[in-house]
Amino acid sequence: MKKVLWFAAGIAVGVVAAHQINQTSQGKKFFAELDSKIKDFSDALSDGYHERENELRSAIGDAGDAVKKAAKK
Repeated sequence: MKKVLWFAAGIAVGVVAAHQINQTSQGKKFFAELDSKIKDFSDALSDGYHERENELRSAIGDAGDAVKKAAKK
């Protein structure tokens, strides 16, 4: 229970600190850059996921075609 309390306190302190930092022009610039980097990362992750998914679907499709041809013989 003590660990949960410390965890919640840490979150609260972090939120207050982030709010205070965001009040300055440098803080706003920092968070804007951070947001941009996070968006770029998540876009790259999503693109990679979809690319790999298409590769796997293509490979499964090729294997499925081979199985169908073998079954017809």
